[in-house]
Amino acid sequence: MPKICKLKPFINEKIWGGEKLKSLKNISSTLPVGETWEVSSLSSGKSILLDSGQPIDQDLSYIVKFIDTSDNLSVQVHPDDEYAKEHENASGKTECWIILSAEENAGIYLGFKKGVTRKEFINAATNKMACNQFLNFIPVKPGDFFVLPPGTVHAIGKGITLCEVQQSSGVTYRVWDWNRKDFNGSERELHLDKASDVLQFGEAFNQKILSSMKKNVFEFEGIQTLIKHRDFKVELFNKFKNSQLELKVNHGDSIILFDGAIDELVSWDSALVEGDGSLLLENHQVSTFLLVSGKN
Repeated sequence: MPKICKLKPFINEKIWGGEKLKSLKNISSTLPVGETWEVSSLSSGKSILLDSGQPIDQDLSYIVKFIDTSDNLSVQVHPDDEYAKEHENASGKTECWIILSAEENAGIYLGFKKGVTRKEFINAATNKMACNQFLNFIPVKPGDFFVLPPGTVHAIGKGITLCEVQQSSGVTYRVWDWNRKDFNGSERELHLDKASDVLQFGEAFNQKILSSMKKNVFEFEGIQTLIKHRDFKVELFNKFKNSQLELKVNHGDSIILFDGAIDELVSWDSALVEGDGSLLLENHQVSTFLLVSGKN
């Protein structure tokens, strides 16, 4: 009989982070918190099983994060599996974002504008020129959903809170970081050679990213499959009012609660499923959550 185990996230303090996650997750830190790794078995940041106090000990094929920004993230890119295996001994990174809140005029930088070439972009980054001028800026609202395949140039803008589901990989190639300093006053490391290898400049590739965007995913009451990837599947259960929910689950699935109260979980809580089969949950309020499934 499967059960859920509430998780304590790994806390990632970032120069671009904010105060919101500290409040929502009851985190004590003097530094801004940019990410909480809600479900992670990655060695660089494992979530903790609260019932045992131990890190997740299974090798999950995905990571789930909450991300909150008070400043822009770096302009960056992730490699595909083949490149990451050869150069980093790791998996690549496909990721997806669900926008949970956004300040007025907040947005993301996603994909290259038409006609941008590798030479001019890398030259600009090398010379510390403003690289955001080459990227599409997309205003966002809660309920917007984006899929970012490997090779996608991107940066989350300031004033946004989102949930990210990605392959279990920590490989990021930073291209430009707005010429700012880190917590220690040093310039943040860039990875221009590897980024140049994996960035996708083709018009068809970048247009496909924009056209795959979904809007208003929180308006539809019921179950939506947001993405099916080889390493993870994301289903949105939106505005469920039933007093009981029965889910078919597998060991290593996870539940990410955005709103409501299910079993011992409340808004912004996450839990890992232990065991396979039919899971019966007590739904105490109207609830919205993700069911994230890994590679079986």
